[in-house]
Amino acid sequence: AGSYGFQPQPMGVPGGFVVPPVQNQPTMDRIMWMPIPPSIPNCPPGLEYLTQQIDQILIHQQLELLEIVTGFEENNKYELKNALGQRVYFAAEDTDCLTRNCCGPSRPFTIRIIDNLGREVIRLQRPLRCSMCCCPCCLQELEVQAPPGTTVGYVVQNWHVCLPKFTIQDEKRMDILKITGPCVVCRCCEDVNFEVKSVDETCTVGRISKQWTGFVREMFTDTDNFGISFPMDLDVKMKAVMIGACFLIVSLSF
Repeated sequence: AGSYGFQPQPMGVPGGFVVPPVQNQPTMDRIMWMPIPPSIPNCPPGLEYLTQQIDQILIHQQLELLEIVTGFEENNKYELKNALGQRVYFAAEDTDCLTRNCCGPSRPFTIRIIDNLGREVIRLQRPLRCSMCCCPCCLQELEVQAPPGTTVGYVVQNWHVCLPKFTIQDEKRMDILKITGPCVVCRCCEDVNFEVKSVDETCTVGRISKQWTGFVREMFTDTDNFGISFPMDLDVKMKAVMIGACFLIVSLSF
């Protein structure tokens, strides 16, 4: 982990993420936003939200009615919430119609992550690459910028004969964390967990989980719920890169 401010500790993370009820919280257009945090020295603007004792982010994909009716892939939109159910960020994919519907899961994309002031605080960029598992020279990669134009890290797919594996790197391409998924990614009747581990893969420090949302929703829509857990004292830049890792896993596996 180097200078990124956390000590890997063994942990057990429950398969599901439970959002407790929120009471007496301010609302904006019926949306409960997380209170705006004060600015913090040496923290990229907008990432202050990730420093306030946050060790979990819940990601809810929004249902697109037009996509259900027509079958054409729409730009995906997501709410990112804290454990209290307050919206921390809003994320929107920015790709053209031809790319979405012709390239499918292999498509390049830009995802813009907005805070409650309307600022784009994180940008995720995935270039177009071959997605054939037998072609280890064309593995997937995602760049995380915070703010846009300033790279804070990368998520790099690692070749493995049967497991989905990824490495989280900082802006200097130094390995910080590893991610390992299950051998068979099954959408049926259970949560799917990707373990976040220390660089030597001896210690589990977090988890990225895809939550089972019920038979009807799983069969007839592609809207999903995801949870990210990470060390509370992890550097905010690496928390942002873990959010990027979740979106890359979503695009490749679900």
